[in-house]
Amino acid sequence: MKQRFSSLDVKVIAHELSASLVSLRLSNIYDLSSKILLFKFAKPDNKKQLLIDSGFRCHLTDFTRATAASPSVFVQKLRKVLKTRRLTAVAQIGTDRIIEFQFSDGLFRLYLEFFAGGNVILTDHELTILTLLRHVPEGDGQEPQRPGLAYSLQNRQNYGGVPPLTRHRLRDALQTIVDRNAASNAASNATAAKKIKKRSGDELRKGLAITINELPPILLDHAMRVAGFDSALSPAAIRDNEALLDHLLQSLEKGRRLVEDITSSDVCKGYIFAKTRPTTEARLDESTHGEPPARSNLLYEDFHPFLPRQVEEDPAYTVLEFESFGKTVDEFFSSIEGQKLESRLTEREAAARRKLEAAKADQEKRIEGLKEAQTLNVRKANAIEANVERVQEAIDAVNGLIYQGMDWEDIGNLIDRERRLNNPVAAIISLPLKLHENTVTVLLGEAEEDGEDEEEAYETDSSEDLDSGFGGSTTQSSKNYDKRLAVDINLGLSPYSNAREYYEERKVAAVKEQKTKQQSEIALRSAGQKIEAELKKGLKQEKPVLQPVRRLMWFEKFIWFLSTDGYLVLSGKDAQQNELLYRRYLKKGDIYVHADLHGAASVIIKNNPSTPDAPIPPSTLSQAGSLAVCSSSAWDSKASMSAWWVTTDQVSKSAPTGEFLPTGSFMIRGKKNFLPASQLVMGFALMFKVSEESKAKHVKHRLYDTPLRDETASEAQGAPATSSGTATAIPQNEEAAGSDTEESVPGEEDAEPRANPLQSFGESGTRIERLETIGEAEPSERMDESAMADEPTSPTAPSLHQDLTHDEPDDGGHDPRAGANTTSTSTAGSMPSPMREQSSQPRKKGQQPKRGQRAKAKKIAAKYKDQDEEDRAAIEALIGASAGKQRAEEEAKAKAEREAALEATRERRRAQHQRQQRETAEHEEVRKLMLDEGMEMLDPDEVANLSPLDALVGAPLPGDEIVEVMALCAPYAALSRCKYKVKLQPGAQKKGKAVKEILEGWKAASNRKGVVDEQSMDKERMWPREVELIKAIKAEDFINTVPLKSLKVMSSGGASGSGASGGGKGKGGGSKGGKKK
Repeated sequence: MKQRFSSLDVKVIAHELSASLVSLRLSNIYDLSSKILLFKFAKPDNKKQLLIDSGFRCHLTDFTRATAASPSVFVQKLRKVLKTRRLTAVAQIGTDRIIEFQFSDGLFRLYLEFFAGGNVILTDHELTILTLLRHVPEGDGQEPQRPGLAYSLQNRQNYGGVPPLTRHRLRDALQTIVDRNAASNAASNATAAKKIKKRSGDELRKGLAITINELPPILLDHAMRVAGFDSALSPAAIRDNEALLDHLLQSLEKGRRLVEDITSSDVCKGYIFAKTRPTTEARLDESTHGEPPARSNLLYEDFHPFLPRQVEEDPAYTVLEFESFGKTVDEFFSSIEGQKLESRLTEREAAARRKLEAAKADQEKRIEGLKEAQTLNVRKANAIEANVERVQEAIDAVNGLIYQGMDWEDIGNLIDRERRLNNPVAAIISLPLKLHENTVTVLLGEAEEDGEDEEEAYETDSSEDLDSGFGGSTTQSSKNYDKRLAVDINLGLSPYSNAREYYEERKVAAVKEQKTKQQSEIALRSAGQKIEAELKKGLKQEKPVLQPVRRLMWFEKFIWFLSTDGYLVLSGKDAQQNELLYRRYLKKGDIYVHADLHGAASVIIKNNPSTPDAPIPPSTLSQAGSLAVCSSSAWDSKASMSAWWVTTDQVSKSAPTGEFLPTGSFMIRGKKNFLPASQLVMGFALMFKVSEESKAKHVKHRLYDTPLRDETASEAQGAPATSSGTATAIPQNEEAAGSDTEESVPGEEDAEPRANPLQSFGESGTRIERLETIGEAEPSERMDESAMADEPTSPTAPSLHQDLTHDEPDDGGHDPRAGANTTSTSTAGSMPSPMREQSSQPRKKGQQPKRGQRAKAKKIAAKYKDQDEEDRAAIEALIGASAGKQRAEEEAKAKAEREAALEATRERRRAQHQRQQRETAEHEEVRKLMLDEGMEMLDPDEVANLSPLDALVGAPLPGDEIVEVMALCAPYAALSRCKYKVKLQPGAQKKGKAVKEILEGWKAASNRKGVVDEQSMDKERMWPREVELIKAIKAEDFINTVPLKSLKVMSSGGASGSGASGGGKGKGGGSKGGKKK
């Protein structure tokens, strides 16, 4: 079985990885074992997992694997250097089995070696080793490898390029092969008399693989078979024959062309070669695993990026073709790895079952032994009662000898001698005697056989005993011995007392049997629990069976849920996702929900694109409002607040003149429709995706599939909104100023036609009611975002959080003044110092000079009247008076350069903001046009993923084919149809710990007796497929679906048992039924 890459495999896999991984960022690194690493690359909507087995393989994988609990030191160093860096190049080093990964345009490089013991080496741009998986000492032909040393590439195979394939090179290669073979033959003749036989063709093929090293042996064999070249020829014969040399050259050129053809496209086909299992094993596999016969009957042997002719012609192999070589390698190794993991898990389970069976057998053996003891005691007592005279005679005889003072050994000898003389009393006494216990063993016939024994004894005494003498008596005694029962008799008691003792022992054994039966049930239960605990502990140490990676749907990157009416509700996790929801997913007919609370999420309700004017039911609006409120600061303060909703055309990104909207902030125009106060109750639940065939069995649960446009729905939706809008439209901080403005608007809005039945009030396209900054950022973070704006717009940043229902200031009323002040300050600050001195002189001309200054000035003028500027500069340079002036000029010049650079930065930021504003304005114009004309622009992935929403069910029906499971966090009222759900309320428990506790509760519930319905018919109990999917869930994958930081689990997850246990659905409530913190 193939276990490691060849040079051709390395070339092909490096080519595929270059096409699929370049430009992706390394999100994280994990170690699966001491030599197996997992690299996760990602960019938006594109995630890849790279599996690296040092020295053996490297490929993308579609299966999830259990990672180590904590990273190793090597992985920690890799994370520190490479995490979040972009992969820029993947290539093979020459034709050697080494792959190079370049990060950040070669700033860091990672080398994977697939020869010898293998290695993973991290270097910098100068090829200095930073860290490596395995330290390599210096050896024969091997340079040392350790941190701090340089990683050498010059001695790698064909690092400078593959040399051309010519007749001269081929002839030299054949000559090298001949010389090596001669040397090896001479060495073998000198060391051993026996010569190792080589298979025909191995000499040429292996020799060419060493000398023409760009072609692996399997490819050489394939090329010679395709070209019709006889590989059994000796290298010397080919070297001396020009025709054979040309023929071999042509076959090798075909091999090189095949390599070029394989790597000509981004994806290369792959082939797995498998052999059929023996019939008995195949039948066993089919009966136990139920896999398709095509795969269950096959044992994988080899894989290649091409179809070798020698394997194609072999009927013993079955060829499996794959669309890419990476998937070929993943299937080959993952199937083998999965079989090993499954066999280990099966062996552990079998060992646990054997322990439990052994405990049961031990208890049954004890009970059986007590039953046999009772039966034996009754038989002994009956035998004593049936032979009272003989027992009494035996007791009297032995006691008489003891009373006479005879030695115990002499008593035994006397009894033995009397038995030989056919003494009937001595005949029933068995030796040796147990006089130290005051007991003797007598052989007694049982009650039902006593009559027959006596008749046989009388016949023997009358007919044969006189003739045969001693021999006849011995034969008869041996016959009776076989049928008699050995009974221990107490010499101090009478025969009846001895019988009573055996009856008492029988009673004691019966009581002990009853107690043993009672205790055995407890013991078996305890043993079962202990073995189950040991099995769970062992299974935790073992890695789970490989599961395919589940591909996320487009809406799973947000907080999402399906309302009770079947509407998809989406919420952003941060400001960037809020912006994405607005720009890409907020379409005509959708509803925007938010709350005037710190940290409240932006929530949108997706309406049916075909009927955008259909009203959204009040229950869906209430559930979306609950999500907005629960994700805000109201959750931590445990205050029940209300949310509001507006239509799509009321949400905009166009800011007032001079203002800038940061990411995740929107303008809300018109009236807000407030909802009733929301309860602070969330839920964590599971939803199952069923197949297309099973989806048809479920009733259409989406309300907008059959839109109801009756007036009652509109009235039910509009009435609460009207009352809430008129009552709370005035901001709390400016009630007096807002009241005058609010009174004049409703009349104008009533005169306008309603564009949407969801809208209780008409729209006013010219009046701005309020500007909301929406997102989860803290106030300090928002201030930092405002600080990034240019200087002229920064004075207006505080107005983003103020109410805009009052009269707006004139456009440019504040900014021009700010701009003028800035400009004047910048001009004054950039003046050179001499100019400042000159500007100060006119103010001093009107003043009288001090005493003696005028005369001093006249003297200076007369002294230097013949001195020109050149003489003055020379004298100042001579005495050093110009140094300060030069310094001042340099400082002024540097200051001017700094201010010019600052002004350029401001100008660049201003241009960037203007460009962003222009793009936002263009986007708003296009969006408004699309909303007015009813046009929709959906991405292909959105169109393809709209229908699978109907395949998501909370409770599967009997006969459904469950494909996968996904977890979600939503208002508890929206989870009424979910089979597995848990109630969450405000608390102090971290969400990560809570999610793990819930999932572990479900997994533990599946192991209880009577919880799982093997027939998958009882909807109140867990089903095997559900248990399988739940056990494959990783808590880390679904922690981010919870938009809460801290919470309290009100009811622990897991099935409570059968449906008759009285736990409701049984899946949301725990078996204890109490509150759990």
